[in-house]
Parts: sequence; structure tokens; C-alpha cells
Amino acid sequence: MSLRVYATPAGVKLGPKDLIAPDTARNFVLEIGEAHFHGFVVRKADDYYGYVDRCPHAGLPLAQELDDYLTPQADLISCSWHGALFRISSGQCVGGPCAGQSLTPWPVRVEEGFIVTA
Repeated sequence: MSLRVYATPAGVKLGPKDLIAPDTARNFVLEIGEAHFHGFVVRKADDYYGYVDRCPHAGLPLAQELDDYLTPQADLISCSWHGALFRISSGQCVGGPCAGQSLTPWPVRVEEGFIVTA
């Protein structure tokens, strides 16, 4: 069983900014020493939002299918296990069993055309 960590060092290059199409999300798993980090990044227009891939309600990853983090309208993040809904810009729960809780931010930014951890 591998250890799981919930933060990454700054400056890790995740890939070119166009790796994530507008109104979609992408999963990332990073090996950090003997541990693994699981996160995802959502792109809305030219804004990128990163979160730890862990629902505050049950501690599970949000997506049952790879990269399937958004509602069909791509306006909210959705936990496919229990239906919790989160604002893309803040990670705040706005529906479902985790009212008042939020996703854990994973700071990312675009630098010289690449998505990079902040």
C-alpha cells in the first residue's frame, strides 16, 4: 500500500496549458518520494483551478471514470459517488452531503505556456 500525500512542491511542470481543453478537467497522479499525490485541474476559459482529488464527505476520489469531474453543463465539480457539487472557482460545496465543506485547493498556475504547481 502506498502512502498518499495531499500537497506537492511548487514548480512541478504538469504539461502544456492546452493539455486541458476549456470546460474540462484532468487527473494527475504524482510520485513524491515513496508517496503519491492525486489531484485534478479544471480549466474554465483561460483560468486553471487545482484541487486534491478527495471528497470531503467520504474521503474518496471524486471521479469514478478518469477525468470525469464536471457536471454535464461543465459549471460545477461533481463527486460521482454521492452527488456532492462544488464551485469550480472556490471548491466550496453547494449541494449534496458535504454542505459547508470545501475541496482542498491544489495551487496551480500557467507559466510560459505550461501548467505548473504553485
